[in-house]
Amino acid sequence: MTATTAPVLAPLPWNRPLISEDDIASVVAALRSGWLTHGPNATAFEQAVREDLGVEDAFAVSSCTAALHLALLAAGIGPGDEVITPSLTFCAAPNAMLQVGARPVFVDVEPATLNTNPEAVHAAITPRTKAIVAMHYGGHPCDLRALRRLADEHGLLLVEDAAHALLAWREGLRAGSVGDLAVFSFYANKVLTSGEGGMLVGRADLVAKARLLGRHGIDSSAWKRHGKGNTADYDVTVPGLKYVMSDLNAALGLSQHRKLAAFTARRAEIAASYTAALADLPGLTTPAVLPGVQHGWFLYPVLVDPAAAPLDRTCLAERLQTEHQIATSIHFRPVHTRQVYRDTARHSLPVTERAAARQLSLPCYPAMTDHDVDRVISAVRTQWI
Repeated sequence: MTATTAPVLAPLPWNRPLISEDDIASVVAALRSGWLTHGPNATAFEQAVREDLGVEDAFAVSSCTAALHLALLAAGIGPGDEVITPSLTFCAAPNAMLQVGARPVFVDVEPATLNTNPEAVHAAITPRTKAIVAMHYGGHPCDLRALRRLADEHGLLLVEDAAHALLAWREGLRAGSVGDLAVFSFYANKVLTSGEGGMLVGRADLVAKARLLGRHGIDSSAWKRHGKGNTADYDVTVPGLKYVMSDLNAALGLSQHRKLAAFTARRAEIAASYTAALADLPGLTTPAVLPGVQHGWFLYPVLVDPAAAPLDRTCLAERLQTEHQIATSIHFRPVHTRQVYRDTARHSLPVTERAAARQLSLPCYPAMTDHDVDRVISAVRTQWI
């Protein structure tokens, strides 16, 4: 008798960008143009995002972290200031706060959405508080009306960390359009990619300051100086940094931006399939979507309660990887538990810590086929049999 072997499964990554021939052609055209640094493509990308969001100004930069750093610098946040932010986030925002000498004040998140809790923000405000940096977790917008009201009542800067939510709405308000400033990420795994890159948008006065700071403090762009034929005709008016997005990155980002609606719709289709197929599993909580919300679905984050499920989050992730070749991710280990921040937690963060111990992000991205989605569903359900 001949022994049979199980078919070899192709690995399914947690995320993979969807790059089309038109994206490649856009980058090739930028290469052939001879202009590679911040120039016409970056300017067009800024205009497209600015008009799409209905904001006053936009500045294409080298990363979302650069946008966060520039936002704080442009607003004059510095030593002795406090900035309220969630701990259930990536380290970029708190790192930027430390870089300008400010202190991050971590607050808890809402149980349903894992977004910044406005009540926790209100309780954390002190005379030293200068800003709120609120993240739209996974693509579900925060309570923008409540956060805007808090910022206005206390004279605070409101920065939206919209890295997950480029095409998301809540109660008629577009994520990224309500804060004094907002930042977006176009990293390789985001809802659209420029390879590396980000965008700072918002109030024209603050974005103008950030633009100056982000190009070495030089009072005119290289593209404008090139057009005049005298690239040395400039002055340095503030000690700035080099944070501009290259035209190669912008060419890809601009091409991807034209497909943002289709990308987001596909993410929503995948999320709907997951929710319909997994919502009945005991101990597994699928993501909530509040009324009046259009979710951006950068993440599809499930919560695994080991007291009610047959396994815990870590075991589920390991089995999906080893038995089914399906990668997952975790968003996030709370920042206040990281070495640099362990002595900074001022407030109790029970919702954050409970969610962080249970959260697992399933693959959810436009490059997935229907077969890929069914494969994930089948693999997860198998663990409950």
